[in-house]
Amino acid sequence: MSVSTHVLDATTGRPAVGLAVRLSDLDGAPLDEGHTDSDGRCAIAPYDLEPGTYELTFDSGGYFAERTFYPSVTVTFSIHDGGAHHHVPLLLSPHSYTTYRGT
Repeated sequence: MSVSTHVLDATTGRPAVGLAVRLSDLDGAPLDEGHTDSDGRCAIAPYDLEPGTYELTFDSGGYFAERTFYPSVTVTFSIHDGGAHHHVPLLLSPHSYTTYRGT
């Protein structure tokens, strides 16, 4: 099982480059961290995780130069199939965000 993300900056219509991303368990214990690449992608956990509930936290306050309503965005998700890849895309702006289960 692996976890990846793809973050797009809705204000520019381009990938969000250099955005800090942290993976943690439901108790908040950090498991992995990284930054989005030039395409806005990050393979945050390219290793096996047990089925369970996890959180991806995106440092939107550190990414946007202007003041943002959401200084961080946390997406909580559950893994049921430990052998599958899990992709969590994020569309981000200073005043809104949306996410979905990707492929």
